[in-house]
Amino acid sequence: MKLYVDTKAKQVTVSRDPEPKNDQNGNQRSEKGTGRLMWSTQVFVLDENGGEVITITTAGEKPGVMVGQLIEVEQLEAIPWATNGRNGVAFRAISLKPKTGTSAAK
Repeated sequence: MKLYVDTKAKQVTVSRDPEPKNDQNGNQRSEKGTGRLMWSTQVFVLDENGGEVITITTAGEKPGVMVGQLIEVEQLEAIPWATNGRNGVAFRAISLKPKTGTSAAK
């Protein structure tokens, strides 16, 4: 089962530029099955209940976003994990893109 997070009512701001997602040997990880390179982008997610900093993994081209930008997150997936007595939630998305402004004129 995949767990998706609805980000439509949330403000998502880049808090650290995208960086290569590296393994323990310092090599950039690649997506199983496709070989696409993986990237980690730290963001601040804000809604009516407060805010939280999370890191989102994407695969493919480096996301074209930078610190301070409001962004749109395509299909944010929450992935619970547990290993060696530790646990948490990893986040993965199809893409991260700068949020486009809305125009009052139609």
